[in-house]
Amino acid sequence: MPVNYTPPTPESLLAVPGISLGAAAGRIKNWDRNDVLLVVCDPGTVAAGVFTKNRFCAAPVIVCRRHLASSGQLRALVVNAGNANAGTGERGIADAETTAAAVASMLACPMQQVLPFSTGVIMEPLPVDRLVAALPTAREAAREDRWFDAARAIMTTDTVPKGASRRVTIDGAPVTVTGIAKGAGMIHPDMATMLSFVATDAPVDRALLATLAREVADVSFNGATVDGDTSTNDSFVIAATGRARIAPIVRADDPRLPALRAAIEGVAVDLAQAIVRDGEGATKFIAIRVEGGSTVDECRAVAFGIAHSPLVKTAFFASDPNLGRIVCAIGNTAAPDTDPGHVSFWLDDVLVVDRGGRAASYREEDGQRVMKQDEIAVRVDLGRGSARATVWTCDFSHDYVSINADYRS
Repeated sequence: MPVNYTPPTPESLLAVPGISLGAAAGRIKNWDRNDVLLVVCDPGTVAAGVFTKNRFCAAPVIVCRRHLASSGQLRALVVNAGNANAGTGERGIADAETTAAAVASMLACPMQQVLPFSTGVIMEPLPVDRLVAALPTAREAAREDRWFDAARAIMTTDTVPKGASRRVTIDGAPVTVTGIAKGAGMIHPDMATMLSFVATDAPVDRALLATLAREVADVSFNGATVDGDTSTNDSFVIAATGRARIAPIVRADDPRLPALRAAIEGVAVDLAQAIVRDGEGATKFIAIRVEGGSTVDECRAVAFGIAHSPLVKTAFFASDPNLGRIVCAIGNTAAPDTDPGHVSFWLDDVLVVDRGGRAASYREEDGQRVMKQDEIAVRVDLGRGSARATVWTCDFSHDYVSINADYRS
């Protein structure tokens, strides 16, 4: 089960005017549940996305990039779970386009206004006929209040659905932001997220929305890592329906933008942390903060070096204060001109390394106490600047190996 994460309820996920969602069972994989999601957007909805940088990016990612570049308008998203449609060559692209065309025909809109997504097993042909056959049922089921059902439909190895909402007041009118995500393994940022869809009824200029998508991804999903593997299918899309009764937000210096940004960012951070808390086999949630760097990138490199080390992650699982492993990870990823004599780090409030050496105050039992917690904060001070960055990760347990050994069973 997830580490200290309370899944959303149907009531907690707020409807976004202009967005309806429906799910259906396409039997994409051999399971007895809904695995096809259709999200229908009102005409005039604009969208922006950030996608994986994996060179073997999935066919739907290729199609989504093309469609967003050519249109920017969004009438629908369609998602299947159980099959990634990745590593499938030209056939995979044709299958993604067939899916988009089927939705476009249902909605009487251009195919370029439909974004297809897939998640699941890589290098298996997509059973596109079953997917398309499930679309009418999903369309019939679509309602504004079906965000919870949508979150369940896109799950793969997730143990719980993931969703979050915010509502803010702008110019005296309510503005809603709701999002869902899936992901538990093959989680490492090199763009944004795993699969996540966030919607708002705020009227936002498309170019500004694209900037928001990149900025929000950087402070949320780009700080989440479970196992260091960047998926072929990672996609993060923000849609704005424009249904809120406020004047359009079109400029980066609009005084109303910070409130909207905070709401979108809050939803994205909740989703990113939920993915880590539900990491495959996770028993602990670890926040790694690196400060005192020359640049943010330098701080992120050290944070990810700690987060990705199998030796560090297994020590966390075992509650073993073998903290030389963290020192090793810092040394492996710090900038070449880093002076170890300026580096310190803490476990929660316990100073472990003080300016390059074991802290005189450090006691093994203090480290053990922190390592036994199910939430742990690691703080590193590089002592060479004012930049900082935070990364969220989890431990490696026996269950992580078992889940991935049996993934295709």
